[in-house]
Amino acid sequence: MNFRIHKEGQILLAVLALIFIILNVVIGRMAPAFLPWTIVASVIMYGLVLQFFRNPVRTVHIADNDLVYAPADGRVCVIEEALENEYFQDKRLQVSIFMSPLNVHVNRNPVSGVVNYFRYHPGKYLVAWHPKSSTENERTTVVYDNGSVEILMRQIAGAVAKRIRWYVHEGDQVEQGRDMGFIKFGSRVDLYLPLDAKIEVTMNQQVKGNQTIIARL
Repeated sequence: MNFRIHKEGQILLAVLALIFIILNVVIGRMAPAFLPWTIVASVIMYGLVLQFFRNPVRTVHIADNDLVYAPADGRVCVIEEALENEYFQDKRLQVSIFMSPLNVHVNRNPVSGVVNYFRYHPGKYLVAWHPKSSTENERTTVVYDNGSVEILMRQIAGAVAKRIRWYVHEGDQVEQGRDMGFIKFGSRVDLYLPLDAKIEVTMNQQVKGNQTIIARL
């Protein structure tokens, strides 16, 4: 089955379903004329939350550590050379993906390898496309060593997204395409790649996790 519900949403969806059931039972008894409207509103609201927590089954087309797959669904909002100050302390190619509330919000490992570095940083909640969101917002930083080069991935919370989840830790051996985290309700993911990486995406391109090749190393 391709449609799955992510574990981050299972409890919330169960509680929300119970609330809507109780609400509609109460409305049906106290104001039955409004019941059709509350049922429609409940179904729409529940559907919106349900689609946010969907976790489609996706495997990488070609498992290859020279390929960097998109770690998230969304729109490419940055492609540029940038100074990465936290870990590399030098210039890298930055590719950023903006995730709207309508996108799948699962984050996936862009390559296989060892997690050489992991840090969680509390911070602000600027809009995800703000230039300072990469350094001032709540975020995580993960550095993958694929055996020949290191790449850095950063999960960034936005103005609405205020919950970052991660499932990797320093020293872990991880597999390309497997879930590495989740960001609730819209946000951004940054990749910092070697300067000689060949970028395979363009600005404003819509990408899909595990399906779109971001770069060739």
